Amino acid sequence: MDAADSKLLLGRHTPVVQTYAPQLLYAISRATARQQLGIRQAPPFHGVDLWHAYEMSWLDDSGKPVVRVGRFAVPADSPNIVESKSFKLYLNSLNSKRFAGDDEARQVIVADISATAGRPVTLELFPVDDAALSGARLAGACLDGEPLAPWSGEPCAGQLQVQAGRAVEEKVYSHLLRSLCPVTGQPDWATVWLHYRGLPVSRGSLLQYIVAYRQHQEFHEQCVERMFCDITAVCEPEFLHIQAFYTRRGGLDINPFRSTQAGASALPRLDRQ
Repeated sequence: MDAADSKLLLGRHTPVVQTYAPQLLYAISRATARQQLGIRQAPPFHGVDLWHAYEMSWLDDSGKPVVRVGRFAVPADSPNIVESKSFKLYLNSLNSKRFAGDDEARQVIVADISATAGRPVTLELFPVDDAALSGARLAGACLDGEPLAPWSGEPCAGQLQVQAGRAVEEKVYSHLLRSLCPVTGQPDWATVWLHYRGLPVSRGSLLQYIVAYRQHQEFHEQCVERMFCDITAVCEPEFLHIQAFYTRRGGLDINPFRSTQAGASALPRLDRQ
């Protein structure tokens, strides 16, 4: 990705778009960041990027506004990430477009996002007060009470300490994840959750590793893939699921989920978001 690309709107002042504008959508190749992780062929994980869009609106046939919350699922094997500001601006460009119903709106939006991602995406539309949007409660142990030693560098697999012995299965999470946008340098806040079976990772070292992302600049999806690769390298898991729940920006939250198992399901969202 070239931050100087004239089509990249992130970090720039952009006027309100009053008409339907799918050309605003901006694709960022996943390949560059994955090559930095040593991934040059098929990635060693499956998964999805689960997005919630809280500011979706268009007009019905009579011109009356319709408001929905959308849940998008972008497959992790798509060649591209959809850049979030372009996603927001695109959704806002629908505000004055008329659709006969939710199905017509969904078909148009799915076609546009799928073309940008390079793979078919799915979209569920919810009334804004739908109980299906209630936040999930994470299973497992919270790491946030573990003591930390000072750390000033980038996150690295060498921070993670495993305990010799038999494999264990556990679920753990932390609310202390913060990373930085690689274009604007602005902070992104998240909860991260892991479920694995493998050599036991010291909880203190795992929290230290998560907190090390505090000054790390990568997109949300890339941070989670880096975590997956580092934990896999030291833990040698029989299975690993990892998901980050980033708080919303511009009416969007992003929840990247990566797993060793093709059929594993992402969790929907948290109350924090």
